[in-house]
Amino acid sequence: MSHPYPPPGARPPETSRIAAILAHLSAPIAALLSAGLLSLVGPLLVWLVKKDDPFARRAAAGAFNFNLSFWVLFVLSWILVFTLVGALVGFPLMIVLFVVSAWCHIKGAVRASNDQVYDYPFQLRVLS
Repeated sequence: MSHPYPPPGARPPETSRIAAILAHLSAPIAALLSAGLLSLVGPLLVWLVKKDDPFARRAAAGAFNFNLSFWVLFVLSWILVFTLVGALVGFPLMIVLFVVSAWCHIKGAVRASNDQVYDYPFQLRVLS
C-alpha cells in the first residue's frame, strides 16, 4: 500500500518542490494582479496538474483551502465597507487579511523550498 505523503525525512523530487513553491506563490501573485478575485486559480491549477504528486498536491490543496477561507472573509469585509459602521471594521479587516495572507504564503514557499510541508491556518478544507 502506498502512502499519500512521502515519509518524514524523504526529499521530494525537484519538480515537486518547484510545483509546491508555485502553488504557494501563485495565489498572492494572482490576487495582486486581479484585486483578489483570482487568488484561487493558481493553487487550483497546480493541484489539477500535480494531483498525483503528494508533495505538490498537499501544498496546492493547502494554498487553495486557505485562499478560499480568506476570499470569503475579503467578500465579507467588502460588504462591511459599504455600510457606515461596517467601514470601521471592513478596512482594518482587509489590511489584517492581506498581511496574514502574505505572511502565510511566503512562509509556505520558504518551507517548500526547504523540502518541508506547510499547513496553512484557517482553512476551509475543500481539497486534499
